[in-house]
Amino acid sequence: MPVHLPSVPYVAGSPVGDDGAADREPGAGWLVRLWVIALGLAVVTLWRSSVVDIPVRDPGGEILRARIAITAGTFVALALLDAVRRVPRGRRAPRPVAEMLRRRWPTRRLLVAASALLAYHLVYAGYHNLKSWDALNPPRDQALTWIDQALFLGHSPAVLLHSVLGERWAAYALVIVYESFPTLVSIAFVACVVFADRLRDGTVFLASASWVWVLGVACYYAVPSLGPFNDRPQDFAGLPHTIVTTTQTTYMAQRAHLLADPSAHDAFAQVSAFASLHVGVTTVIVLMAAYYRLRRIAVVLSVYLALTVVATVYLGWHFAVDDIAGLAIGAAAVGLGIVTIYPTRRSRRRVQAVGRFAGREWAHDHRSV
Repeated sequence: MPVHLPSVPYVAGSPVGDDGAADREPGAGWLVRLWVIALGLAVVTLWRSSVVDIPVRDPGGEILRARIAITAGTFVALALLDAVRRVPRGRRAPRPVAEMLRRRWPTRRLLVAASALLAYHLVYAGYHNLKSWDALNPPRDQALTWIDQALFLGHSPAVLLHSVLGERWAAYALVIVYESFPTLVSIAFVACVVFADRLRDGTVFLASASWVWVLGVACYYAVPSLGPFNDRPQDFAGLPHTIVTTTQTTYMAQRAHLLADPSAHDAFAQVSAFASLHVGVTTVIVLMAAYYRLRRIAVVLSVYLALTVVATVYLGWHFAVDDIAGLAIGAAAVGLGIVTIYPTRRSRRRVQAVGRFAGREWAHDHRSV
């Protein structure tokens, strides 16, 4: 059964269907604006690096180099899947699929896609370095604990969840939900670029994801914090030892190492709580699924988002107020992402299009832009 993942049908421009060579915009302003975000955060990162006197780092190549390699592999796999589902049933042999790949990804379109993905990765690398240096700021976990207890009438939301869900099987299930996040993100932002008929439509997701990292790191500096697992470890003493427990211990050791010797080549911290970007980024993914009119996928992802909210509090990664902030910045990032790629009302004019699925030719009734 073919995978139907069409581009959003209500954005301006002529539908290009399977012919990637026809995916041409009158200007490259949308790509330039995406790069403005990346270069803007790069400037902030370099400025902050000079202030704290710590160089920009890519420890073990895991923040930038490895992720670019993963993105390239994911792109190839999804592009092949996309080509297969675009070839009508009964013709899905190697030669027609290869021809579809060539049609979908001419050199110019491939370079533009690579440029947009690289801009996203530069934002992500800048975000991680800024997050690392946030460890130099004094945490305000006690204030966030007070807010959480005020919201829950004097109770810890994590303890309440433990009492309702138990502290064994629910812990293992929620660890799976929490740990699936990197895989979901790695696939989602590449999928939107690959499966969109028009590249510009797909990069709305990249712009939104870029903005959520920018807004998220701004929240880290506004309210530095480490999380409930550090502020109230007694609340999580009854949970079984899992990969989350190991990661939390590792993150605190990394932070201590950075504070003890910021000049060490491997000094790099990865823990910040406010706001929850597990929740923020997942919110972006849910809203993007709705934006692309993938209604069933949006419903499934909404359930996943709810489970992620529960997991972050249950496992001690985040305060409840962190998740509220994550929801807010996720929604804000999507609004900024749409405006970044389609900045004017004219550029967002409605287009009625029928995609070429299962051999149906494209038909469209559009307004010029």
